[in-house]
Amino acid sequence: MTTHENLFEHPHRRPVQPDIAPPEDVRIQIEDDRTGLTVETLKRAFADNLYYIQGKNESLATPFDYYMALAYTVRDRLLHRWINTTTTYLEQDVKSVHYLSAEFLMGRQLSNNLLNLGLYQRVLQALHESGLNLNDLTVLEAEPGLGNGGLGRLAACFLDSLATLEIPAVGYGIRYEFGIFDQRIQDGAQVEYPDKWLRFGNPWELRRPELTAEVLFGGYTEAYQDAEGNYRVRWIPERKVLGTPYDTPVPGYNNHTVNVLRLWRAGASEEFDFRVFDSGDYVGSVTSKIFSENISKVLYPNDNTEQGKQLRLEQQYFFVSCSLQDIIKTYRRNHQNFDQFHEKVAIQLNDTHPSIGVAELMRLLVDRYHLGWNRAWYITKNTFAYTNHTLLAEALERWPVSLFERLLPRHLEIIYEINRRFLDEVRAKYPDDTGRLARMSLIEEGGEKYVRMAHLACVGSHSINGVAALHTELLQQDVLRDFYALWPERFNNKTNGVTPRRWLLSSNPKLSELITEKIGLGWVTQLEQFKQLEPLVDDAEFCQRWRQIKQERKQELAEYILLYNDIVIDPNSLFDVQVKRLHEYKRQLLNVLYIITLYNRIKKNPNIDILPRTFIFAGKAAPGYFIAKLIIKLINSVAKVVNNDPDVRDRLKVVFLEGFSVSLGERVYPAAELSEQISTAGKEASGTGNMKFAMNGALTIGTLDGANIEIREAVGAENFFLFGLTTEEVYALKAKGYNPMDYYNTNGELREVMERIASGYFCPENPHLFQPIVDSLMHKDEYLLFADYQSYIQCQEQVSQAYRHQENWTRMSILNSARMGFFSSDRTIREYCQDIWKVEPVKIDLKEYSQETAGLKIPQPPTLA
Repeated sequence: MTTHENLFEHPHRRPVQPDIAPPEDVRIQIEDDRTGLTVETLKRAFADNLYYIQGKNESLATPFDYYMALAYTVRDRLLHRWINTTTTYLEQDVKSVHYLSAEFLMGRQLSNNLLNLGLYQRVLQALHESGLNLNDLTVLEAEPGLGNGGLGRLAACFLDSLATLEIPAVGYGIRYEFGIFDQRIQDGAQVEYPDKWLRFGNPWELRRPELTAEVLFGGYTEAYQDAEGNYRVRWIPERKVLGTPYDTPVPGYNNHTVNVLRLWRAGASEEFDFRVFDSGDYVGSVTSKIFSENISKVLYPNDNTEQGKQLRLEQQYFFVSCSLQDIIKTYRRNHQNFDQFHEKVAIQLNDTHPSIGVAELMRLLVDRYHLGWNRAWYITKNTFAYTNHTLLAEALERWPVSLFERLLPRHLEIIYEINRRFLDEVRAKYPDDTGRLARMSLIEEGGEKYVRMAHLACVGSHSINGVAALHTELLQQDVLRDFYALWPERFNNKTNGVTPRRWLLSSNPKLSELITEKIGLGWVTQLEQFKQLEPLVDDAEFCQRWRQIKQERKQELAEYILLYNDIVIDPNSLFDVQVKRLHEYKRQLLNVLYIITLYNRIKKNPNIDILPRTFIFAGKAAPGYFIAKLIIKLINSVAKVVNNDPDVRDRLKVVFLEGFSVSLGERVYPAAELSEQISTAGKEASGTGNMKFAMNGALTIGTLDGANIEIREAVGAENFFLFGLTTEEVYALKAKGYNPMDYYNTNGELREVMERIASGYFCPENPHLFQPIVDSLMHKDEYLLFADYQSYIQCQEQVSQAYRHQENWTRMSILNSARMGFFSSDRTIREYCQDIWKVEPVKIDLKEYSQETAGLKIPQPPTLA
């Protein structure tokens, strides 16, 4: 094979992974080309897949063909373990976790799979001997953008931890044809393009058409009596949609477990109407196909229109119905009745999106399998558990009753019946408390009636959890206080975590190598071992290497920014980073106010002593979120002015990285030195970016919000830059009547910042462009930027002073990493397993593949008479 050392350059190319894979002696060596693990076997399998699957040889192959051949080579080894895993679960009739989520932001699979399988070094060597570079191939993988941010990335971390902890589990979601949009920055503004992640195929998935499920929509219901005289209801649908599953293997680290992520694709029950086609109406003949496929077309369609609202509800019901039918089908392979369903099946609702599952499981049990209501309800509420991820009212979904009536008429009847029985329970405990009944009802009364989906999830689940200590407390005291008063035993906290495999071992290999050299490899699955790093803060040689690795990652990010933003930044400046979804409550705007403050100080005194900083932003705004998109434009407009003003003299640089993704995060988190976690206290449920930053040695500037509180407690108040109002102070200030103009009139620097924006200084060609931001802050300031401004400015001064003392900063950086053991998703999943799901690990033995062990019997040719 010819040499391809420099096939191309790519922004996400990373250093070669160091040799910190699991020991080889834990693996069974099976030298079949499909499953073998030696370098020579891998080379043969790679060549075979290039020839027989891609249909190319070295003269015809493109770099992408080489990537695909490698992906199929790795997938073969995953399939061997996957089949063993699935067979074991079925034979042992284990209790399984079913994780329902509208988002799974998995990131690229190749590198992660190689690490978890312990094949990284051998594949690296096999490719090198074949004249290829592994890093050149990994960057060619299309990244599935099947999530918007923290929710989907958390789900991906959980799947990784479930497999690593050997917990039987399936993730269920939607195979969006177009994921979260491809973000481009044009003239400083966000422009959305389709995310065509499937255009060249996906080698990691397997289509399972034999498991297709039928989903009903619209129509009407009719009551009848069955042969035994029992009251029954029949749903006569207007249309039917088919859900076809696509399975992606999810391997555990250093074991033989491979679980599955099952994503559903929507299609019409009939591809086209032949009679309509034959009449000449070619477009009309495929109308049903188009409408059906729209359901899995795009992640989070804009719901500013009635059609958008309907499509979102269709999406949620579609994947939930498919998943529940699939779960029941699997259960019934070993069980004739539903007596043990809740003992063998644990279903976790990841936020409110899949909460229609409560009504759907009731429909399936009562209407399809003819269970009595009380028995079906007992099974349902002991099967479901609900994770709430938000304190924002707009994210606690509610749907118009009229939409339910039109789209899911049977479910509306079931929800009304659940509500009737539930309110009787509330009434019995709180007689004559009509206000409480109105607050807790599943139906919100008023001009237009709505179904409250968070309430449905609470009533139909045996467990309700928040995702950080403060978040859970606020759920109990505020958002869901009436439910907590009724069922305090159902509420619990499960602070989020992130997987150290993806967010340290894979994304920061040199730091991982240093840590492993000092404390061994056990930290990869037991992150609490990071505590062993603490004494090393007094080891000058270790601190110097820690600082050098951070500097190397900063240099790599600086090269990326030069290549893709055409901005020269100083790798010796403080890398001040805020990368996350664009939302007003996350307060990227407060960060911008600080940048303009520093700029104003320089303009007043060009020789002022200011610590050189590089401000790095990234994140996507929802396409219909006007103000969030305007904030992106403001960031880039400020960057254009600041970066080109000779008075600044490179002391400040502002960069917005377009198209934030998992792979870009893998580049940014290891290079960051200051992590901006500055949401208004009481608004962020948890956050997981804060954990990724700290795990990689960044220091946090933040409010007492979400998991920041627990991170600060873990790393020490002296290693955390705290500012801003507390949650209690936020509530008190709003209660007495918050007036942002009080702060504007009494703070000269704040007033100058706002005047600079309002004057059109940052957009002279359209001076009034940012007036909506100015008006919002001056007259409403819902997220209290003005109230926290001065505290934030003063805290940033503390950051600057601390950064000038590099030895102490490095000490703080090491302690931030060393004390992050609690924030592994492995710990979070162990808590879910113990407290909510009641599931145990299942050890998978890797059986040698053969036709006999696979159960294949090859027939002999017939004997000629």
